[in-house]
Amino acid sequence: MKYIVEPKLNQILKERNMTQLELAELTGIPQASISRFNKNKQHMAVHLVLISKALGVSIEDLFEIKEGDAE
Repeated sequence: MKYIVEPKLNQILKERNMTQLELAELTGIPQASISRFNKNKQHMAVHLVLISKALGVSIEDLFEIKEGDAE
């Protein structure tokens, strides 16, 4: 079984009417790093923890995880 993992930080921010800059200020993570979050295939563990705590969600909630067919 293959899993497809897609970041959904921008979706969460939009739902909360929050900007990347506001999240950067809450977490201390540079806004440029937050801007690239949905494009990156790998994420720094500390960024995942800080973002999840600032938004009050689990790390898993930052991603959409789908089951897919093996290629």
